[in-house]
Amino acid sequence: MTTVSSTSSSSSTSTTSTTASSSSTSSLGDFTTMLTLLLKELQTQDPTSPMDTSTFTTQLVQMSSLEAQQASNTLLEGISSSLSSFTGSYPAYSYLGQTVSTDSDEAPLQDGSAIWSYTLPSDADSVSYTVSDSSGNVVYSGTGSTSAGTNYITWKGTETDGGTATSGTYTLSITATTDNAASSVSAYGVGKVTGVDTSTGTAKLTLGSYEIAMDDVTSIL
Repeated sequence: MTTVSSTSSSSSTSTTSTTASSSSTSSLGDFTTMLTLLLKELQTQDPTSPMDTSTFTTQLVQMSSLEAQQASNTLLEGISSSLSSFTGSYPAYSYLGQTVSTDSDEAPLQDGSAIWSYTLPSDADSVSYTVSDSSGNVVYSGTGSTSAGTNYITWKGTETDGGTATSGTYTLSITATTDNAASSVSAYGVGKVTGVDTSTGTAKLTLGSYEIAMDDVTSIL
């Protein structure tokens, strides 16, 4: 009959306990690892010399504390994320209801009109422009102010064929002619901020059906 050595078993159990304790301590940030080690220790312990009740209770308390800590950390991370998102988007809400000029030649057709600004370094002999829809089709052509400085073009949504344009985003192209020399002029869309979109994690300003980044705003009119 084979005799089981109590001393050897106790030593083995002690070694296992020490290893588990060390692993548990080094894995305080991992509740799953700690639970696995404790279960392994229970499975491999010597039935004739089971784990001390106080030791087992202490480890259970440690596990409970660790689980509570992880739950708190998760909650705090969620709060921190929400605060970061709010802090990042908060400045965008200050634009609501404001009419802004953008760094783009696109403008929304809002409340029956689309507006652009352009600047001439000096008086021009003539200024002509075209309005194109999102597909690139020219829907209207007209003439603008020839005076030096900042000028505005307001398109009422009437198309060249007499139809009425649908709401959407439109692009303006401007050509100024002076002494028979034609040159393109930069156009800048103008629109009223009607909303803030944070669905992508980055706050965007909505101008009717048009959406821009806060960095695209060049001035508040």
